[in-house]
Amino acid sequence: MGVTDVFYYTLHIRELKSIIQWKTWHNPVHERDLKKETVSLRICFDFLDKTSRSFSAVIQELHPELLVPIALFYLILRGLDTIEDDMTIPLEKKEPLLKEFYKIIEKEGWSFSGNGPDERDRELLVQFHYVTEEYRKIKPVYREIINDVADQMGNGMAEYCRRSAEGRSGVESVKDYDLYCYYVAGLVGNGLTRLFVESGLANPALKERKQLQTSMGLFLQKTNIIRDVKEDWDDKRRFWPREIWSKYVDDFGDLFKPEKKEAALNCISEMVLNSLNHADECLFYLAGLREQSVFNFAAIPQAMAIATLALVFRNPQIYKKNIKITKGEACQIMLDSTQNLQKVCEVFRKFVRQIHRKNTPKDPNFLKISVACGKVEQFIESIFPSQDPEALQRAAETGMPVAKKEDPKVVREREEAKWDTIYMMIAVMGTITVVTIIMLGVAWMMGARWDVAFNELRKGGVNRPGRDSARTIVQKYDRGEL
Repeated sequence: MGVTDVFYYTLHIRELKSIIQWKTWHNPVHERDLKKETVSLRICFDFLDKTSRSFSAVIQELHPELLVPIALFYLILRGLDTIEDDMTIPLEKKEPLLKEFYKIIEKEGWSFSGNGPDERDRELLVQFHYVTEEYRKIKPVYREIINDVADQMGNGMAEYCRRSAEGRSGVESVKDYDLYCYYVAGLVGNGLTRLFVESGLANPALKERKQLQTSMGLFLQKTNIIRDVKEDWDDKRRFWPREIWSKYVDDFGDLFKPEKKEAALNCISEMVLNSLNHADECLFYLAGLREQSVFNFAAIPQAMAIATLALVFRNPQIYKKNIKITKGEACQIMLDSTQNLQKVCEVFRKFVRQIHRKNTPKDPNFLKISVACGKVEQFIESIFPSQDPEALQRAAETGMPVAKKEDPKVVREREEAKWDTIYMMIAVMGTITVVTIIMLGVAWMMGARWDVAFNELRKGGVNRPGRDSARTIVQKYDRGEL
């Protein structure tokens, strides 16, 4: 943690508190049994840590039945994505690799060293034989699901790579946009759902609700596409659909120009609106997960996504750099998202209301965004009513307004949080005071003359003295001890 971080968290005590709580109080639902793991499986988990620490953490807390299948599922799709993303691989080599990847993962000893030297996950493919070795050991029903998803995803990616190479924009219409997001993320939601249900850790009815499965993936992917617009543009890639951005500017690059700021902000609004339309279906999906570790695995990314959506909404910074929620905010979201559905709904309500507050009548999407926010809140209200039905009935009979009664547990938690914050502030200020005293003491032991400093301060000598003034001060206070 650098000096900037220390200063930031001194001013944001609640975030510091969340980090400490997550680090010290979070207990994994399940833990890996390293004694039972082969060398090749441990290498796979090492690659999981390197490719995505956030996903790796939640995967490694999964139920033992799904731990290895989902870890390998993630690494296989990451390998596929690494080939698709690498612009140094020519199309004639890339296309067959993508289309045949579902067959490749069945081959013993397969690896690939054809990625460019700067490709971030190049080493995963260089040592991919460890992944395929472990993949062949999991249950046939899980292999069938992973293989099917890799087949569909590889063919979808190959189609978009060909269109891009032929000079055709890969994402013209909103329909194209949805299809692209389905291939790279919606299929992941479908595959994970099948794994959850086959393992007996989710409601079997989820398997029939394809729209809910797809929304889980699309909500994450669309949010990431909005956030990463500057990074993608720098890499000469564009995923925002022309059907949306062409309403605001003539050329996509105009969105990054300061003189087009208002149009660019309105464009962000419509992109956020497109993503927000999946939010209520994500909450509906989460209600069907039975086991706590599976719930945590699915809920944390969704909660992070709604927080990110609130951050990027009408935020001009996304055209300048890649922005993210702070570590303190992320820890608080994870604390809330690893409890139950009601807590996750509270997270969604909080950030949906942030979007609603940032919404402005000047935005041509103002009404639609208001409706989308209201739709999420209405869904939450339908499963967790904030009013007591009996109180509503009495109010209807007597004509008296309903006094909203807060949950005693919520009141108690809020009071505890307030005192926790006060104690945290005292601890931080106490630590700063002790460190300051120690630093001053060490300086004194090394020969610092505090009497000189105090005398000069009393005389108003705050500024740095010149060379002659400094010599005069030294001569005045030199007692000849040295």
